[in-house]
Amino acid sequence: MSSTGRVKMPAVLENLQAITECVTAAASSAGFSARRIGDMELALEEAVTNVFKYANPGNPGEIEVACASGGGKFSIEIRDSGQEFDITKLPDPDLSQDISERPIGGLGAYLIKKIADDVNYRRLSGFNVLTLVFNLEIKK
Repeated sequence: MSSTGRVKMPAVLENLQAITECVTAAASSAGFSARRIGDMELALEEAVTNVFKYANPGNPGEIEVACASGGGKFSIEIRDSGQEFDITKLPDPDLSQDISERPIGGLGAYLIKKIADDVNYRRLSGFNVLTLVFNLEIKK
């Protein structure tokens, strides 16, 4: 895969647009359709918003987002130094329950896992590293 974009900045909500624009430009340059880019944007926004809200209580910390493309795939790597948190370990919510009876939280992680073709997490040298992979073709 070739590197196509990278941004590093304070992990605050005001930087969401700049992060999204970086990823969108890279995915567009790599030939992904507007629909696939929309999927990427939704998953990215869910993931980075979680970092903004929960990773570093009382201190925003930094977030780094890097993109790469190749072989019909596009990956987004999200790195932060916040509290360890592996969304891949979260159980899927019980969608058969009435919404008023469901516990709060978990839908964003579920959405990310459903939209991306592959979701990987690792803790590396004190950093959370979440990688979202999207195929050029939409999964069925």
